[in-house]
Amino acid sequence: MKDAFRQSMAWVHTWAGILAGTVLYFMFLTGTAGYFDTEIGYWMRPEVPPRAAEVPTAQAVALGLRRLEAQAPNAERWILYPPSGRDVPELTVFWRTLPDADGNVTSRSEVLDRVTGAPLAARATGGGETLYQMHYLLRYLPSRTAYWIVGLCTMLMLVAIVTGVITHKRIFRDFFTFRPGKGQRSWLDAHNVLSVLALPFHLMITYSGLVFFCFTYMPLIVSAAYGAGEANRQAFFDEVFRRPGSAERAGVAAPLASLADMTAEAERRWGSGQIRSIDVRHPGDANARVTFTRAHVTPTSNGDRLTFDGVSGRLLEESLAPPSGPMLVNDTLLSLHEGLFAGPVLRWLYFLSGLAGTAMVGTGLVLWTAKRRKQRGAHPGLALVERLNVGTVAGLPAAVAAYFWANRLLPTDLAARAAWEVHVLFIVWAALLAWAALRPLRRAWIEELTLAAALCALLPVLNALTTDRHLGASLPAGDWALAGFDLAMLGFGATLGAVAYRLARRTHAPEGAAAAQSDGEARGTPSAEPA
Repeated sequence: MKDAFRQSMAWVHTWAGILAGTVLYFMFLTGTAGYFDTEIGYWMRPEVPPRAAEVPTAQAVALGLRRLEAQAPNAERWILYPPSGRDVPELTVFWRTLPDADGNVTSRSEVLDRVTGAPLAARATGGGETLYQMHYLLRYLPSRTAYWIVGLCTMLMLVAIVTGVITHKRIFRDFFTFRPGKGQRSWLDAHNVLSVLALPFHLMITYSGLVFFCFTYMPLIVSAAYGAGEANRQAFFDEVFRRPGSAERAGVAAPLASLADMTAEAERRWGSGQIRSIDVRHPGDANARVTFTRAHVTPTSNGDRLTFDGVSGRLLEESLAPPSGPMLVNDTLLSLHEGLFAGPVLRWLYFLSGLAGTAMVGTGLVLWTAKRRKQRGAHPGLALVERLNVGTVAGLPAAVAAYFWANRLLPTDLAARAAWEVHVLFIVWAALLAWAALRPLRRAWIEELTLAAALCALLPVLNALTTDRHLGASLPAGDWALAGFDLAMLGFGATLGAVAYRLARRTHAPEGAAAAQSDGEARGTPSAEPA
């Protein structure tokens, strides 16, 4: 009975993984990059000077306010982001105008020099934030459609994790078992080790990802208590996710109170350098509101807010914790998923666990095809999945590397330049999927892995040829945020190159070795797989 149950769970585990595998691989790869989105964005804007010494928050706020008053004195909303550590490294301002006669609203953001307050002239780029957004928006799709696709695949991932634990009756022994050079057996060992190594992370990241859009996936829960219709749904969000500072515009002019005094009060309560954003609603209006948001210092600190009357400067409301137990759980799960509170060591653990998850999905995809080919031989459906695996497992890393190459090679004055960086990523990925369909299977693996290795390893060289922010400058200056990106690319290039080299050696093995392998397969030894 137990064996029958375990076998049924193994079937569910296999098919849950293969049905969502390609999308999950894309989500894991791009989402993992998001844990260093700030560092990636820093590398992709080489015109931004190296980060100077820290400046007092009050000074940064004064510079930002001066810029907003000069550029958008009659705006409907201002937001200032003073430098507050790794998550918000630069002084940034945002404004949204009042509707014009036709009801049109415009918005704009600028990154300012933290010393002078002048706008920093840098190339347009999506940076690391675009990669992070792709892991749940999937690009080129309506957001609601993307949410449902991501939600379905995430649910299948959760099912695969749970059934995988049930299937592996020797889960802890598998963690310490790896037999290299055994073909399919080696890939199964690698899949098991990668799965168990970061199992708590995989469970957390998958379940919390579902929590992000739970009200999209379960709309009837809201309708049952608040009624159907968009108005009732909005009433639910206004009550559950109520945010201070939402007073209506009065239409009566009034000067804004001193932001310096409000900033001093926020720092007195939270500590120096912990202000993440300052949201000014209706500046210059009698109903102006100023909301300070605290930086992410713990998994539960993302709800800390202070709201001031924008005219008198009086503190109106202090929100230091979620209002209920369920909201505390919700906010904690979301914070754990994003990892914004993580320090350097924990952030690297997040990143390495994400890479383990990416490799876990990739090895699972390869194992599925290897097992089916051994059991049933070649057939059109299997050939399709095999080619898709090549274009995804080997092709997608090459396409992401091409995204970084586009950042350095596209003209800086190109219209819609940030969008074209992303277009290059998907054009290269589509080309590599097509290449995998046209080439012999093993040759396709070798060629695409070699291309991915070359694009990663040569990226620091391209950086040195096109900018003065290369390893020869960043390492002596101790600019590890910049140097770390180039070093990571060299590491990825070396890893992918080693896999391509090993596969090429197997492909060109002497005939005697091939005969010995065939003899081993006849005795039941698993055959060597192409990736």
